Amino acid sequence: MPPNNGYLPTTDSPDQTLAGLLRHWAAERPHQRAFTFVDYPDLDSAGRHHTLTWGRLAARAEALAVRLRRTTRPGDRAALLLPQGLEYVTAFLACLQAQVIAVPLFSPDLPGHQGRLTAVLENCEPVCALVTAEGAGLVDEFVAASRLGRLPLLVVDGQDEAGPDAAAAADADRAPASSSAAAPPDLPPPGLDEVAYLQYTSGSTRTPAGVMITHRNILANARQAHTAFAPEGSPVTMVGWLPLFHDMGLVLSVAAPVYAGLASVLIDPVAFLEKPVRWLRLLSQYPDTMSAAPNFAYDYCAARIGPDQSAGLRLDRVRGLINGSEPVRRESVRRFQSAFGPAGLRPEAQCPSYGLAEATVFVAADGPEQPVHEVTCRRDALAEGRIIKVQDPSPDPLAGLYGAQAVAEAPAPTGPGTGRPVGPVTTLIACGVPVGQELLIVDPATRAVQPENLVGEILLRGPNIGRGYWKNAELTAETFECVLPSTGDRPWLRTGDLGAIHQGRLLVTGRIKDLLIADGRNHYPQDVEETIQSALDDVRRGRIAVFAVPGEEGELVLAVAEHVRDRVPDDARRAEADRIARAAVATAHGLRLDRIVLVGPDRVARTSSGKISRGACRAAYLRGEYADPWESAR
Repeated sequence: MPPNNGYLPTTDSPDQTLAGLLRHWAAERPHQRAFTFVDYPDLDSAGRHHTLTWGRLAARAEALAVRLRRTTRPGDRAALLLPQGLEYVTAFLACLQAQVIAVPLFSPDLPGHQGRLTAVLENCEPVCALVTAEGAGLVDEFVAASRLGRLPLLVVDGQDEAGPDAAAAADADRAPASSSAAAPPDLPPPGLDEVAYLQYTSGSTRTPAGVMITHRNILANARQAHTAFAPEGSPVTMVGWLPLFHDMGLVLSVAAPVYAGLASVLIDPVAFLEKPVRWLRLLSQYPDTMSAAPNFAYDYCAARIGPDQSAGLRLDRVRGLINGSEPVRRESVRRFQSAFGPAGLRPEAQCPSYGLAEATVFVAADGPEQPVHEVTCRRDALAEGRIIKVQDPSPDPLAGLYGAQAVAEAPAPTGPGTGRPVGPVTTLIACGVPVGQELLIVDPATRAVQPENLVGEILLRGPNIGRGYWKNAELTAETFECVLPSTGDRPWLRTGDLGAIHQGRLLVTGRIKDLLIADGRNHYPQDVEETIQSALDDVRRGRIAVFAVPGEEGELVLAVAEHVRDRVPDDARRAEADRIARAAVATAHGLRLDRIVLVGPDRVARTSSGKISRGACRAAYLRGEYADPWESAR
């Protein structure tokens, strides 16, 4: 038990929920800073800090929970249609107190996600929506246009100052006619296995599905994350821009701080995208900071933050930066370290990780004191499902910082008399070890458990695994109820991800549904995308999707890539890009790339967490949404 916190739940008592922990910290340290939201009224603003102490946060959450209990019953759903901010934190915790199933979503004005929002609302059938006063009209208009009709809205802003009765009066015109003004009775603590919230997946390979996360799941996963990243009980400050409707943002920026009594600093994702140095400046302002972001964000910072902006950064104060939610790329890790090492960033502070919504979020990682582990392996063997490690034939000058040389304990396979590795190689980044849960690699077809260095599907089980998908028994059985006779009756979660164990660490190689199969060999689209990225200098980094579509004589392998904003390609450049990309892919992978389509910025579909959605790109291509002027002119 970390001595600096003095109290952390270690039992399965019904009182040990996030709601119970919030009450504990409010009593233990009522005047200590809990959550801070920083907004930026203009591009040059240094940021305005808005803070809630544990006492004020608990008061706000309790006031809102009282209002929720007046118009809902335990087990009803409440949609969080709010922008990033302190109101979002309050609304989520209030739902847990009221035993209403929270559905973390977003305001309808989030660009490009209106269709997803409509689908989720129709699936979860909320009895009310939590909104801000400013956003209430927009939400009302959006919901009225859907098949849900009119939905009661509860305004979250400032209910502790106004009091629950005054706030309830403000909601009166939106509340159901049957609601009562009388104060509701207190509820007994929820059962740990009751559903706390629905975490809708980001939809990278299918229509979004709501994962049922229980009170036990979120508490367990917060404990697992805290164990992985603050094992000595350090009083870290979480700094995050990830949206709170996303699993990684919600658990690491809200649940983990409430679990361990840590301070959390939030900014809006748009504020980060407008000026990414804002994130790094906040990391510099607080001691022992932790944060998390998908891989693309580290590339984005390295590309957009110049020496003039990074001059005043104090990144020696950063304890750890979690890289998750998509494949972690060696080039991204090295590029970020090269850009911000001079600002004091320790190489060990970068923490590659693996997780998914079905496991609440966090599964595996190396802690902030471990170097990043690179595994350079033969690409031909990987295509056959085997990890055969080789010495990196062209080490980067920064490679020694990450221990890349230290992991080559076996001599590289060599050709006759050449003394060099046979064929092309690829480098995978290890995602550490699982924390507080079991992990297996199995053959996707036979379910046979795979030994080290053989690729298979990643299976998981543990107290953080969700109960299943909301209103989808068939998909729940397929995903959450995998029983292996050799491991007992307790079921495993099928992740749909491919990986292998190497030297005790997890290597994630891709997704089963994204895998390209040509001439009996497996090809991972992210590897092909990286090859194209390296070959073409006018393609935006991390904005390429490779996928297969039906052709007259079998499947065709296609790439859709965004060109950089200031270089619109003409027909000659499109033809040249096509030739270069085909040659690079054929040389590196022995794979025929049938076509590359260059499209404008922001045309390659991505999920809400920033991952490339190859399934959505494929569907858009088949619908004819990626017009290729060069192809039609040929």
